[in-house]
Amino acid sequence: MPAFRITPAVADAFPDTLIALVTATGLRGREPWPHTTAALEDLEQQLADGTWHPADETDPRIEAWHTAYRSFGTNPRRIRPSVDALGRRLAKKGTLPRINPAVDSYNAVSVRHGLPAGAFDVDHVTGDVDIRYADGTESFTPLGEPDNVENPKPGEIVYADTTGVLTRHWNHRDAHRTRVTEDSTHVACVLETLHATRDGDLLKVAAEELQDLLASHAEQTAVHFLSPAHPQAGA
Repeated sequence: MPAFRITPAVADAFPDTLIALVTATGLRGREPWPHTTAALEDLEQQLADGTWHPADETDPRIEAWHTAYRSFGTNPRRIRPSVDALGRRLAKKGTLPRINPAVDSYNAVSVRHGLPAGAFDVDHVTGDVDIRYADGTESFTPLGEPDNVENPKPGEIVYADTTGVLTRHWNHRDAHRTRVTEDSTHVACVLETLHATRDGDLLKVAAEELQDLLASHAEQTAVHFLSPAHPQAGA
């Protein structure tokens, strides 16, 4: 598996960052995932009953990402952090999208806990992955737009491997090349917080929940944590 690294510049700018790296190998995405189905339906029912609502931009967990986005020049109300966009969609439509079991699993965990999540098909990652500031020369092909190539803005925080950018605006949108499909057998999921002192325990609970959803349909799973004190994991 590739190494995932927080670069020193990002660690210095966001010293309370904690990222859970949840990996699965031998994943079976074409069989029924009843626990994931139940997790999605449970959230939708709680929303319908009025007993739970997804975190919005007034929530400290989301507000922190809005502040971070502004710090590297992204307008978070136009280009939203993934968990913010997902929660808004759920609140408006009353349902979460059904993509495939692995993606549905991290979406359910993300919106339940108000933490951004994403994932990469490791078989399509080249080299190691750095969470770093873009220099503007990198290429990015947005998810679902294989013929569209973008260049991140200089200073924008991205996930990048040796070929190009895997996620723009830290966690706004994933790349088409490393998208997780129902045929992906080796995936690396991430869950993120910028305030580990406040939300670190929440992140660890969320990572355990995601690992549990994946474990029933994988040969092996693991959880690693990245932080400024321990900036590399996975290799």
